[in-house]
Amino acid sequence: MFKNLFKKFAKDVAIDLGTSNTLIYVKDRGIVVKESSIVAINNRSGQILAVGEEAQKMVGKTPPHLTISKPLVDGIISDFEVTEKMLKYFIDRIYQESFGLSPRPRVVIGVPLDVTEVEKKAVEDVVLSAGAREVFLVENVIATAIGARLPIQDPSGNMVVDLGGGITEIAVISLSGVVAWKSLRTAGNKLNQDIIQFARSEFNLLIGERVAEEIKIAASRLIDSAEPIELKMRGRDLITGLPKEVIINTDQVRLALQRSIAAIVEGIKSTLEITPPELVADIYQRGIILAGGGALLTGLDQIIAKVTKIPVKVIDDSLTCAVRGMGLILDDENLLREVAIPSSNQDDKTSR
Repeated sequence: MFKNLFKKFAKDVAIDLGTSNTLIYVKDRGIVVKESSIVAINNRSGQILAVGEEAQKMVGKTPPHLTISKPLVDGIISDFEVTEKMLKYFIDRIYQESFGLSPRPRVVIGVPLDVTEVEKKAVEDVVLSAGAREVFLVENVIATAIGARLPIQDPSGNMVVDLGGGITEIAVISLSGVVAWKSLRTAGNKLNQDIIQFARSEFNLLIGERVAEEIKIAASRLIDSAEPIELKMRGRDLITGLPKEVIINTDQVRLALQRSIAAIVEGIKSTLEITPPELVADIYQRGIILAGGGALLTGLDQIIAKVTKIPVKVIDDSLTCAVRGMGLILDDENLLREVAIPSSNQDDKTSR
């Protein structure tokens, strides 16, 4: 009886815990959190000063007694304690906005394809410690495919390329499972590093991650322009040590990102090579779906289509596609049972 009451009053939650951004969906309310996966910590007191966008504004600007922590690396929790505090902060904020006392929620959370048992347990423990009643793990690419409204339960091939901040996942999905896949460490953060390296080698200019990110975003919006568009890049001159501004254009940004984009395209080709021919035929007909923040890089879909000879479509609002898919999973108990991967806690129970 109490279990049914919990189900009635609890607002179930879906969490897309990404290297760059954390998105949280609450049942019947939609996406309520869309923040950077970053935390500012005071080393003197051990207290968290800021989380999300507020902490993002402090990157590269902190005195020695403050530390900026990015607790996820390549989609995997690298700092258990900070991740727990970050999630607890977001979950507490959600429930402060609602009236009355709400029961602890059930949580669906995404994990990478190459997640290990130890990493699965770390994710479950973090979410339970942050206030969840029950945790269900779902592969990120499956959630993305569901968010994109692909018919993943059918016996047909669906190819999804999810370009995140720390990891790019390429998967062929059929009958609610992943048939062939590749996981690359070439993703959004690597593209930022490419721009930083380009500025250093070409102009002796040292720029920060935020400046590189802004250049990447600005260039991606203009990369299809007929004429190269000029962009301002500011940093520190490595020779004089003084502030310096350099004018670059979109052609130069494209040149800086060329190697990483080629690695992503090669990953897609490699995945197609290990995919059963029947599913390749379906993909050729249906096309490749691009999602994640990296999918917003204008012109990337055209490059992939040109090399693979397969149509490529970028999902609308690709940043929120995965968390929207998890929201749909929350609403369908049968689908949840079908796509949820075994819990590490269940494994512990069966081994006893």
